[in-house]
Amino acid sequence: MKSLRIILLLFVAITFCYSNGVAQDAQSLLKKMDNVIFSPKDKQGNVEMYLTNSQGNEKVREAVMLQKGTDMKVYRYTKPESQAGIATLSLPDGVMWLYMPAFGKPKKISLLAKSQAFTGTDFSYEDMATTPYTERYTPTLLEANDLNYIFELIPKDEDSKYSKIIVTQNKANFYPEKMEFYDQSNRKFKEATYEYEKIGNYWNARQVIMVDLTKQHMTKIILKDVKFDQGIPDEEFTIEKLAPNADDPE
Repeated sequence: MKSLRIILLLFVAITFCYSNGVAQDAQSLLKKMDNVIFSPKDKQGNVEMYLTNSQGNEKVREAVMLQKGTDMKVYRYTKPESQAGIATLSLPDGVMWLYMPAFGKPKKISLLAKSQAFTGTDFSYEDMATTPYTERYTPTLLEANDLNYIFELIPKDEDSKYSKIIVTQNKANFYPEKMEFYDQSNRKFKEATYEYEKIGNYWNARQVIMVDLTKQHMTKIILKDVKFDQGIPDEEFTIEKLAPNADDPE
């Protein structure tokens, strides 16, 4: 009987250590993914965006993007004329602002609105957030093969539109190659694929394709002319810069 108790205690201890190690590994892998995405002090580039509907009709947009650290980002459309001037500003603590010239003033985006489509694309405002994944999700490692780690992310925010995200991570460089998004009914409804390139000391997401499986709609983003660590001043990430000629923000 004593031997049986010892065996059971050893089994429990091994199981606990294994479970704790797996959790720690998942957190470490997610942290390494954050490091790939957020390592530069700042980043700027030009964006080409292609929106394709279920009939194959395509719309093309262009924008400029500025990002500093993990919590400041400006995204401003420049083409076509109907979209020019529309801009978003991400600030610390998950604060986001939207400026549309037709409104005449910036508007703060609510938590509920963050689940909505980002300016008519297949990305949501939540997808475009700059907050590190380790702060927004709890990871669990599901699988490891020769090329990839596969882990599950559970949102910490109860207001998230996602029940989970399944991430396929490159095993050599730790960048995400694919993300599968599940709604609150646990149904996969979106899928993103990533192509990364090495620029200097950093990995850059050269191309991201987001597909809405329900709407059969696709958004492809290509980031060009990327520059890192240019010393972008904080003043570029202000409401005044977002809409320099606007009235007081709401």
